[in-house]
Amino acid sequence: MTFTPRPHDLLWLQSRDALLNVEEAWVTAQWHKGLPVVVRRDVNEHDDIPVGVRGMKREQRAAGWVKAEAVSRVMTPEDLAERDRLLHSPFVSQPPVQAAILLTTFAWPWLWGITGSTAYAIATEIPVLHADSDLDLLIRAPQPLTHDELRQWQAQVEKLPCRADTQVETPLGAFALNEWLREGRVLLKTATGPLLTATPWHREP
Repeated sequence: MTFTPRPHDLLWLQSRDALLNVEEAWVTAQWHKGLPVVVRRDVNEHDDIPVGVRGMKREQRAAGWVKAEAVSRVMTPEDLAERDRLLHSPFVSQPPVQAAILLTTFAWPWLWGITGSTAYAIATEIPVLHADSDLDLLIRAPQPLTHDELRQWQAQVEKLPCRADTQVETPLGAFALNEWLREGRVLLKTATGPLLTATPWHREP
């Protein structure tokens, strides 16, 4: 399939051997093509897609690579934030899903989505959520957003029934919203490593 992978997208692969360069024993024992992998930030000389594999335990995380042609299905953070999907999730009573449903009641001027363990649970219906789980959120911001706009979002996030953290995705990378509102400088996550910057939408001269 033809697509442009973005960090946090969930990918389903055509076969078990499509997952490359992963040596952890638990992956061999647990992972199969019915489980998605998640796009991460990295780059290699072959233009492969960098992915991460989740296990059932918190410490079970592995990094690997896949070829674009090995991907059979994609689910984005925005897909997982669709109100109807959330309302019909088997985890609808869990605080992170309830929190996401509350956010869908506002007409935000940007696209936003769900990442992390909540995203994985919604997508797979595997019970990796619990009452104390955090909600990881993503705002798509191809153009600069003002502090006032982002404070409106943060004001609602702080009222949610669980802890929630937001990453803002720019054309250069992603940064933590709390850090941006507090400091005015952020550690921008990029494909080639972190970058401390006061201009997350533009490269500093």
